[in-house]
Order: sequence, then C-alpha cells, then structure tokens
Amino acid sequence: MSLPFATIGFDLDGTLLDTSGDLAATLNRVLAEDGRQTLPLDRVLRMVGRGVRALLEQAVAATGGGDGQVVERLHPRFVQTYAAHIADHSRPYPGLIEALDALAARGVTLAVVTNKPEALTLPLLEATGLLPRFACVIGGDTLGPGTAKPSPAPILEMLRRCGGPAAFVGDSIYDVQAAQAAGVPVIACSFGFSAVPVATLGAEAVIDSYAELLPALAALRPIRV
Repeated sequence: MSLPFATIGFDLDGTLLDTSGDLAATLNRVLAEDGRQTLPLDRVLRMVGRGVRALLEQAVAATGGGDGQVVERLHPRFVQTYAAHIADHSRPYPGLIEALDALAARGVTLAVVTNKPEALTLPLLEATGLLPRFACVIGGDTLGPGTAKPSPAPILEMLRRCGGPAAFVGDSIYDVQAAQAAGVPVIACSFGFSAVPVATLGAEAVIDSYAELLPALAALRPIRV
C-alpha cells in the first residue's frame, strides 16, 4: 500500500497514548491538596487539549473559581506531580505500534506535535518506549508563547524540520484547526479525548482504531496551499 505522504505527525494525549489515568490522578491530587473537590475522569478529559495551564484554568473554574494567581500556584505542583508519575498508567493505544512499524517500513518520517510542555513530552515518550521512533518532537512551549495548537505554527515547524507532503493525526478540534491552517490534511481518532463527536470536527477522515490508519492515509491527498 503506497502513501502520498513523506511525513506523518501525531498529537500525543488521546492520540498516541491513553494518558487519561495519569492526567486525572495528577489533577485531582493537586486539587485535593488545595482543598478543592476532585473531578470525574470524563470531566477531566473534556478539559484536556490546550496544555497544562488551560487544564488548570478550567479545573479551578469548575471547583470554586479563583484568579490567575491560583493557577500560577498550582502549576508547578501539577508539573512536579505529573513528572513523578509520568507513565504509571499511560499506554499506547491498541494497534499503534504496528501502525508505526508499517509507516517506518515505508520510509515515512514520524513526528509528534503536542500542546504538552516539552519537558513533560520527552520523558513520557521515553518512558513508553516511543521516543526513538520520532524524528521530530514539538511541545506546546517549544516555539514560545502563543504558538501552541490551534496555531498552525507547530505544524509548519514540523514541515520545516521533516519535509512534506505531510498529514496529521489527532483527536481534538485544536489538532484539526492547526493542521488545516497549515495546509495539512487531518485524520481524527474517535478513541481520543474530544469533548464532541469527532465526526463534527471537520477532519478529512476519522478512524476508530489504528488498524484503519494506513488505509485512511492512502485515501487522502495532500492539500495545496
């Protein structure tokens, strides 16, 4: 099966890895330490996608509120706690390794573009054995403030580093908006953390498992910009 892409980029949380257990456990530990109520898993996952600060802003608002100083106070504790439990429960989604092997066998360059801070992204990929597979890893803070998805900046940086044509695989509206703004077609994963049905995100294709990834890629064509 031939593919029309030289590079495939992937989101991380909810796309490559099911990180739900570790994210929720960390967030709830930090909230409880601050005297706040904990949140159920499904509610936490609806807050994931735009990085740690955005997650904390939503969680604080949902547990009694507070100003920006609350987020600034909780942020280092979240990062410290999450780093200490970076992969207690996080695992690759079923079929991912086989899909990555198949892409590599075709000479495709693989990349990660995530809104997770780089200092947490690299240890997580290393702990789960995925880091050596990726030629390029771009975190939410790699390019500086204001450049995380849905900005197209990190996708454009992926293209600069890895070359094109490229496609992107993600699970959120931020992935779809960023990739399409960069002129890159998107495949959305229905098994991720999207707060709305992925069919409504406007991606060029939707997959329900990684067994469907290569056929979906083969059916796509690069977007011209």
